[in-house]
Amino acid sequence: MSSSPTTAPKSIAIVGCGFVADYYLKSLPLHPELKLVGVMDRNGDRSAKFAAYHSISRVYSSLEELLADDNVDIVLNLTNPSSHYSVSKAALEAGKHVYSEKPLAMSMWQAEELVNLAEQRGLYISSAPCSLLSETAQTVWKALRENKVGKVRLVYAEMDDGLVHKMPYQKWLSQSGTPWPYKDEFEVGCTLEHAGYYVTWLTAFFGPAETVSAFSSCLVPDKQTDIPLDMNAPDFSVACIKFASGVVARLTCSIVAPHDHSLRIIGDDGILGIKDCWYYGSPVYIRRSITIRRKRLEGIWKQNYPLVRKAARLGSRSAQEMDFCRGVAEMADAIAGERPSRLSARFSLHNNELVLAIHNSLETGSPYKLTTSFEPIEPMPWAQ
Repeated sequence: MSSSPTTAPKSIAIVGCGFVADYYLKSLPLHPELKLVGVMDRNGDRSAKFAAYHSISRVYSSLEELLADDNVDIVLNLTNPSSHYSVSKAALEAGKHVYSEKPLAMSMWQAEELVNLAEQRGLYISSAPCSLLSETAQTVWKALRENKVGKVRLVYAEMDDGLVHKMPYQKWLSQSGTPWPYKDEFEVGCTLEHAGYYVTWLTAFFGPAETVSAFSSCLVPDKQTDIPLDMNAPDFSVACIKFASGVVARLTCSIVAPHDHSLRIIGDDGILGIKDCWYYGSPVYIRRSITIRRKRLEGIWKQNYPLVRKAARLGSRSAQEMDFCRGVAEMADAIAGERPSRLSARFSLHNNELVLAIHNSLETGSPYKLTTSFEPIEPMPWAQ
């Protein structure tokens, strides 16, 4: 659901042809302003297989070859999270704009270096997820601007995915046949992988976070895998975040608790909520309280709040309907219009710091005061 491009398409090249790359290719046809010129993976067989499946003519033999291609405007960094920093840094040093899968970097000093480097060179860098640009997120944001539930006091956000280690994850394949990288996923942890889906919404809606008090734990250390894990990462985390606006949010992530991707925004006049942020067209509802015989009944009257526009259907049978390329397209439009990207470098950096603070509570277990901030961002034009 992209508008027709008014300028020449921006050329993108993909680094990393793993599991998530298929999701980007699935939504790429929605964005004619993006032109894929080639792909590269350190595993040559994987990149060749990926390119053959998606009929991509150019397969770069190395990162150096890709970065030397003057036709590439934006590097789409879909590598293993531990490689995000090195690949993004090399791309920026080569004069390329960067859109990175989450997290921006695994350490805060790395993320800060990337943002500073991009700013020094007049380049754009952004980080997934881009679900803030979804029809559902933009609708929730519109309802908040219209004060539909009164003054917001509290938010409950859930990112629970069930007992993943008990699921048949070894049989999970991407569209082009790449296995789900379960060893890497378990070692990175569910917080770094998934907290951003709601962190980006909350910071956009309520402004920069001031402090976060978090607890995380590794409840299933070995994950019962057929190969040993090299490190323990949190498979459960809970964070209480205080925003500059005064709103407090509780965010829970796990791959242990039953599946729950819901959001509830509690205001003085009602509750604004959705069931699942992984669906760009997830319905938005408002629950009101009513008084019957002097007794106040919470959330008994429910109404749907219309989406700002209909979400595109990707025809996916997976556990999500997300337009992964929308963030890349938004960046391309910002570059062409010489305006700040909505998912700006400073916005991405702040969210990276917040997610890292929650993830690292496995070791620290203490309140954390945020050191970064960002300028307010604008809703999408079609959601204003």
